[in-house]
Order: sequence, then structure tokens, then C-alpha cells
Amino acid sequence: MKVAIAGDHAGFELKQILAGELRDQGHEVLDLGTDTGAVPSDYPDFAKLVGEAVAQKKVERGVLVCGSGVGVSVAANKVVGVRASLCHDTYSAHQGVEHDDMNVICLGSRIIGRALASEVVKSFLGAKFSNEERHARRLAKTMAIERQYMKS
Repeated sequence: MKVAIAGDHAGFELKQILAGELRDQGHEVLDLGTDTGAVPSDYPDFAKLVGEAVAQKKVERGVLVCGSGVGVSVAANKVVGVRASLCHDTYSAHQGVEHDDMNVICLGSRIIGRALASEVVKSFLGAKFSNEERHARRLAKTMAIERQYMKS
């Protein structure tokens, strides 16, 4: 799978670890920064880059990391076509894809440990949207909300 990954300075170390693991697992990784944890950077810049890569179908999924995961989640969801969620457990990571067609996962490097982060991302990437009628119906309603505000 082709995956975009990025994080701000607070997420840099975990992003590096996850990117390496994803490559080792055979994924094609598009690393969109940051390139250092030593210089403060702004999470919206990286959330936008990953969100655009997903929305433009340059990648199938996105992974974002900041200190709490909240900032990148809020920012990524501003990109039309992105369905990002903060996940620190494997159930939410796969269920978000299966039921809600989540395409970006957000992690907090100050919240989640490395081993669990790896399992959460693996669960996210291994999941597929169920296409069950109830999930497709709910997703269509969600996308209608997005379209409504695109016109405003």
C-alpha cells in the first residue's frame, strides 16, 4: 500500500520509527516531513500535506503524528475528502476504516508508546471499508455534510 506519513517536531521520532517499519512491511512510504525534531514546526503544515496526498489519491492512506494527535486530526479534517481520526487503540483503528472509511490515522507521540503505535497503524492499514448498507448510508450522509459546506 502507498502511505503518506508526516509529523511535526513532537511527532518526528515516532514518525521515523513508523516510516521504517512500514517500509520493512513492504509499504511504499511517502515521507512528507518534518525532517527534524530539533526545530519547532507547525502541525497544520504537515496535516495539509498528508491530507492533500490522500485527497488527490497520490496515496491510499495517511499517518500523522504530533504531540497529542489532536492538532493533526483537526487540521487534516479540513481537507475535503479526508476522514481523519485520532486513534490510540487497535479496535478504533480498524473499525474507523471498516465503518467510516477513515483514510488518515492520527497519533499522539506523547500519549502512545512505540509498540502500541506500531500495532495501531498495522490495524489501520490492514482494514477495509465494509461497504455494508448501513455503513455506506452513513458515509454518504457524512459526505453530504462536507459537500454542503463546500458550497458555502
